[in-house]
Amino acid sequence: MRKGRETAINNEAPQILVIEELTKKFGNFRAVDDISLHVNRGEIFGFLGPNGAGKTTTIKMIAGLLKPDAGRIFINTRSLADNPIQCKQDTGYIPDRPYLFEKLSGYEFLQFIASLYSLAPETFSKNIAYYLKLFDLQDWQHHLIESYSHGMRQKLIITSVFMLNLPLIVVDEPMVGLDPKSARIVKELFKSHAARGSTIFLSTHSLEIAEELCDRIGIILNGSLRAIGNLNDLKLEARMEHTGLEDIFLELTGAYELQEIIAALRTG
Repeated sequence: MRKGRETAINNEAPQILVIEELTKKFGNFRAVDDISLHVNRGEIFGFLGPNGAGKTTTIKMIAGLLKPDAGRIFINTRSLADNPIQCKQDTGYIPDRPYLFEKLSGYEFLQFIASLYSLAPETFSKNIAYYLKLFDLQDWQHHLIESYSHGMRQKLIITSVFMLNLPLIVVDEPMVGLDPKSARIVKELFKSHAARGSTIFLSTHSLEIAEELCDRIGIILNGSLRAIGNLNDLKLEARMEHTGLEDIFLELTGAYELQEIIAALRTG
């Protein structure tokens, strides 16, 4: 967890993202079941859970890609259901698998995204020059996206979001496909944007990243919020005061069989 920030994150801080009793069903299956939480301005909030727990479904509802069956989402005080355009103008979404327009160049794609958000031309020029250089993409900006590797596509979509300077950035597994240098840069970008007041809603399977970056963490299990809080809160919830996030996560998600598997692998 980031040190020295817990006093700045409290219930009196402006709440950029508020989720109230959010539910999503697919047939008779409840992928997300009555989730409520809030995320403050300038906070990096980690959203963790095992595969199939409901993380991506929740993220797609926040991004406006899925409609909830029940509950409400507020972004920057506005209802997503009542003000979808305004809420999306305040939200950047970085998916785990970027689907881009392959017949555009990287530069053309960034122009397209900038036009959707009405980004001023001078701000666009300044910001993309900075981020393309940061991610070593400046020599590729006029090449078609179809020639990009997965990691380059991920860096392009990250650039397209960070150039906008939005109040809320929603991220699903941001480090997939990135080399160690780029992954480190992305982590530092999260920290710097949060320090300037942006809110980061971060879903990841990397507990090391969550422990390093996040002010608070929510753990989702079987569609329901199992626990929420900073690392000390989660330690108390798991009754494990002298351990790291990995052991806490395994305890709270009920992965007891893992100890038997590890023991069998070590003796086998």
